[in-house]
Amino acid sequence: MALALAVTGVDAQTTPTGTTQAAANPVDPAAVQALKDMGAFLQTLTRFQVSTELTGERVLADGQKLQHTASARMYVERPNRIRAFIRGAQADREIIYDGRTVTLYTPAQKYYSMAEFTENIGGLIDKLESRLGVQLPLSDLFLFGTPAAPLDNIESAMNAGQSIVGGEVCDHYAFRQGKVDWQIWIATGDKPLPRKVAITSRMDEARPQSVALIDWNLQPTFKDTVFMFVPPKGAVKVDIVPPKTN
Repeated sequence: MALALAVTGVDAQTTPTGTTQAAANPVDPAAVQALKDMGAFLQTLTRFQVSTELTGERVLADGQKLQHTASARMYVERPNRIRAFIRGAQADREIIYDGRTVTLYTPAQKYYSMAEFTENIGGLIDKLESRLGVQLPLSDLFLFGTPAAPLDNIESAMNAGQSIVGGEVCDHYAFRQGKVDWQIWIATGDKPLPRKVAITSRMDEARPQSVALIDWNLQPTFKDTVFMFVPPKGAVKVDIVPPKTN
């Protein structure tokens, strides 16, 4: 993560001569295998809670960067139940899916929309993004380990060492795909959970970056009622309006 204020011991560093990965083989198979192992483990999780703190950057016309933050908390029961609470400066939103109906709710306006749906969480992610323009937080993490997240288009992959994230030792990997550079920190041991993800866009010379810190609870105590949506008093049901396309 590129911080505006350097912190002693964690500010930018140069790579010592001789440690750069050989250009002849920019894809380290072990780094790709780490993603496969992580994805396979994630697919074994059936009931869990995950939360994230996201920091992103917006680049102004003069090149100045503005930082913004958001957070999300999700309760998940595979294959087809999820509730996401999304909090941001622009808007708060909830996404509730009980395996039969998906509900979008905005607490500030007390508007909610509902649509019938019967696919798994992966299918829900696709519908929300492609048809409604709504993105589920950490959506890629639900797709790793499935055909929906192919790894054969990675152009560069490397092991960048180890770091501590949230008090946990993590292996740090860096990848390049198309116009995006991305990094992931995966917990060591028998539970290879992603603990941090950083994405840098190379479509903009200013290289805006977003960073997500991720916390997991694999033994949650939430009840099944969390996946039920009961409209609060005064809530108004509205139609779901797909985004306009050019």
